[in-house]
Order: sequence, then C-alpha cells, then structure tokens
Amino acid sequence: MAALIKSALIHGVAVAAAASVVLGLPDLSPGTDPAVGWLGGGLILLAGLVVDLHRRLACREREALGRLDRLQKSVDALAERLDRRTAPAQAVDSAAHEAVLQEVKLLHALVARLGESRPPEAPEPPRPSHPSRAAFQAPRPPDLRSPSSVAAPPLDDAAVLEAVRDALAADRIDVHLQPIVSLPQRKHRFFEVFSRVRAADGALILPDRYLEIAERAGLMATIDNLLLVRCIQLIRETERRQHAIGFFCNMSAATLSDAEFMRQFLDLLARNQTLVPKLVFELSQQELRAGGAVTMGILSQLSRIGFRFSMDRVSDLDIDVDALLRHDIRYLKLDCALLLDPALAPRVEALRRRLDGTGIDLIAEKIETETQLDAILRSGIDFGQGYRFGEPRPARKAP
Repeated sequence: MAALIKSALIHGVAVAAAASVVLGLPDLSPGTDPAVGWLGGGLILLAGLVVDLHRRLACREREALGRLDRLQKSVDALAERLDRRTAPAQAVDSAAHEAVLQEVKLLHALVARLGESRPPEAPEPPRPSHPSRAAFQAPRPPDLRSPSSVAAPPLDDAAVLEAVRDALAADRIDVHLQPIVSLPQRKHRFFEVFSRVRAADGALILPDRYLEIAERAGLMATIDNLLLVRCIQLIRETERRQHAIGFFCNMSAATLSDAEFMRQFLDLLARNQTLVPKLVFELSQQELRAGGAVTMGILSQLSRIGFRFSMDRVSDLDIDVDALLRHDIRYLKLDCALLLDPALAPRVEALRRRLDGTGIDLIAEKIETETQLDAILRSGIDFGQGYRFGEPRPARKAP
C-alpha cells in the first residue's frame, strides 16, 4: 500500500505540473498572493493524486478478479476430478460392505445350525466298512509338535464332542497356516489352511482327536464351511496388504453335499471374482474317486467360475491324469516318503512323465529334514511343504 501511495504521489505531481501549465496558473511572482498560488497548486496535486490512485486501485481490482476467476475454474476442475474418482471408490466401498454383510450372514447361518444340536451322546464306534475322513486327514508331524500349541488335557469322546460343539457356538474354531514354497527358491507361494478347535480353557484339540468324532456327530460340514469363510476373509486381508499369495483349503464331501451352504457360498464368490484365483480347493484322492454325480456337478460349477483344485492324501499312484484335467485339478500332493521310496521310483517316474506338459504341478508334502529336501530338489519337483519350511501357525488377525 505504501508503494502504491508513493507511485500515486509521483504521478500526481506530474499531473499537477501539467495542469498548472494548461490552466495558466499565476506564477509565484512578488505581485501575486503566495497563498493563492500554493493553494491552487496543492488542490491540483491532490486531484491528480486521487485520480491516479483510483486508476491504480481499479487496475488492481481487475487483476484480483481475474485471479479469483482462474482460481474458481481450477477449484471447479479439481472438484469434477474428485467426483469422478470418488464415485467408483464409493461403489467399491459399497461392494466391500455388501461382501462383509454376506460373510456375516453366512457365519450366522452356520452357527445357527448348532441350536438344533442334540445334547452330547456317546459316539457310536466307527464302522469299518466305511473309512472315515480321519483316516485320510491324519495330522502331519509338525501339527503335533508345534511349540505354539497348548497341549489339550486328556478327554474322552463325549467330552471332545461337547468341546467341539461349544467351540463352534463360541466361534473358537481357529485358523492355522502352513507355507507351501516354490523349489528350489523356497519362496512362499501358498498357505494351506487348517482348523484347530480351541477349548474354553485355551487348550487346542488337534484334528487326530476330534475329526472322527465330529464327523460321526454330523459337525464336520459346519467346521469345514466355517473354514472356507475364514479363507475368504484371509484372501481379502492379503489383498488389502497387497500380498500376492494363494490359499489351499480343504473341501470335503460333507461340504459339497451341503446344498444350502454351497448356494450362499457361490453367491458370495460371484460378487467377489477377484478372490477366485487365490483360492485352491483341496480334495482327497478317496473323496474324488467316491464322488457321485452331485459332487462332480458342483466341482464343474466351481470350475466354470474359475476355481482350481488340488488332490491330496494320495495312496495310489495309478492316477488318471485326463480325469484330473477334466476337473481342473492343477496340483497333485504326494507324500515325501512315497516320492523317495526306492520301490516306488519307477511308478513315480512314470507318473511324472504323464504329468509333463499338462500344467499340473507336483507338491512334495511332509518334508521334514534337509536330507529329504536335498533328494526332492534333485528330482526337480515344483513345490514343497512340511516342517522343514514351517509348521502350521495361527493366522494373524487384521489390525
């Protein structure tokens, strides 16, 4: 402002001088009253100063208005860009919110079934003519010697069944993860998901103790279904953290035959297509061979959505590779002891030749020692799993 007044003063003096010449103001001669001369000059100077100050203020005002107009246009453009970006983000948030609601509904539906459970009864002895799932899902050695697990006190079958029912109702079916690594890099590519029943006192009941009992009581479908929903939540968490990792999750015949759950589960996944490539369903060789038209039909439906499958608990190396391909089974798990058995070496090699070029990857599981790992590495197998790479550990919950 001081600079503006100074400039106006200079211009005012110039204007006053010019005006005095034009108007013919009297010179400050001895005959002229000096007061009149000075007064006239002062008035002219003041008028010039006011005129120039007004002109400059008007110019500054025009410049300020121009800048404000440009700023307003910039703000409008920014608001428009934000609107364009916010709209899809709001849609994504809405979709994510809807997905979470679906998961909660599914979990509630699963747990609600327990309200119809009968009081604990003494479980019937297993029928030898129908092999139970426990025979095909015995816990691996790392599961049993995990230092992170709390040893469960000895329980009879009725107490185990009651503990399982109580854990389901109280949402104490814990998720443990074991890495599956690429060979020879030993880089984590997948995690296999295991369920652990946590008793009210915090003790873990391992699968070898509760699987057969829960299956006879008709609870395995609910346990497996809860595990699948937990898998979806884990995948969403890895997406949030931008981790490129996949999960192997067991899908039993009990789950496949649960029509209501499968309908809700497929509806959930249809709304979350990005989760599909990161989830591999795992079925045992015995269940795949025993699967009827309904089971195979559900597998075909899952395959059309984009899911891949893995076959584990392999006890017979006479495998129909074409059947694996028809059902989109892209991973084949073989026990390390079976792969390294000299008596089975010709059959293992024949199977590997049949798998060449099919896109089916072999996973050597239950690798426990460095000696076993060295032998597996020499055989050129794609993936490894076992205590040598990490034991099953509790999944970390999202913060």
